[in-house]
Amino acid sequence: MLYKEYKDLKLSALGMGAMRLPVLGSDDSVIDEEAVNKMVAYAMEKGVNYYDTAWGYHSGQSELVMGRALKKYPRESFYLADKFPGYDLSNMDKVETIFEEQLKKCGVEYFDFYLFHNVCELNIDAYLDPQYGIYPYLMKQKESGRIRHLGFSAHGSCEVMKRFLEAYGKDMEFCQIQLNYIDWSFQEAKAKVEMLREYNIPVWVMEPLRGGKLASLSEEEEAKLKEMRPNETIPAWAFRFLQSIPGVTMILSGMSNMEQLEANIATFEEDKPLSSGEMETLLHIAQEMVQKIALPCTACRYCVSHCPQGLDIPSLLSLYNEHCFTGGGFIAPMALSSFPEDKRPDSCIGCRSCEAVCPQQIRISEAMADFAEKLGM
Repeated sequence: MLYKEYKDLKLSALGMGAMRLPVLGSDDSVIDEEAVNKMVAYAMEKGVNYYDTAWGYHSGQSELVMGRALKKYPRESFYLADKFPGYDLSNMDKVETIFEEQLKKCGVEYFDFYLFHNVCELNIDAYLDPQYGIYPYLMKQKESGRIRHLGFSAHGSCEVMKRFLEAYGKDMEFCQIQLNYIDWSFQEAKAKVEMLREYNIPVWVMEPLRGGKLASLSEEEEAKLKEMRPNETIPAWAFRFLQSIPGVTMILSGMSNMEQLEANIATFEEDKPLSSGEMETLLHIAQEMVQKIALPCTACRYCVSHCPQGLDIPSLLSLYNEHCFTGGGFIAPMALSSFPEDKRPDSCIGCRSCEAVCPQQIRISEAMADFAEKLGM
């Protein structure tokens, strides 16, 4: 197992995420605990020492199951990460109650790593609002040793991350972002990495395989990669990409079975970053994957000045592209929740004034109608 130096710690370069644990049947809340115990035993044996859970994973069961699985091992032999669930605004005034409950659920007296969870458009105002006292409470827990390292995760835009960093950046020790070769450009991951570098904040990676989307590619895409590295698996390419990004310290993977765990651990026995030519090819494949689905909006904003509803069309199209490429998911609905109700896709009246000035000739009105339908508006 490869290890990364972090302060005075040696962290396994691969961390086990507990958001996609094996389940029994189709109920996400019924975790196959026997399978999890075997996976944790194998991970510990092979040198994985970082485990990441959260309040909402598996409908609240992830913390309990991971706590029981890790209880079998000396507390100093692993690092446990948990998060304050600010993705739900109803939790904002419950930071103390939730934190105490998380310690009990995980069966520990302290968290090695603790995060403001999912900083985004929906919750940035609340996270920054002093009335909730989230920041001072978590800083107090850090001072008392119940949190060893404090950071945040973010699914929001660069602008949202910047607001958070301007307020709390001096005390953030790490940041977890969605980072993979698709999102390097598509979700502005490159810009986020560069921003964190300015703050000297190490990068923690989530969604390295884009929810499994990068575990397999088309025959043509796979052939291009096999030509360069015949013995490299397709999922390994995603991890090699991340091994090539300066500042990446922890790579989390939510593994759902022993086969995935074994394969990922085998990949992390070696550090094999990409050459410039390999990187160029991989990013070109990513661009082609996105272009097959996403609308070619360049954010020129000609459309905005011609919209009688005053819609921020480029932003809406960006979220539409994300929603279509992912095949659903929570990112677009979450971001849209911060939009005024009269500025959302269903407010488009289909006048096509925007289309008359669009250099890319995008059928914007059809995209807005489809977006609203997909979201059940």
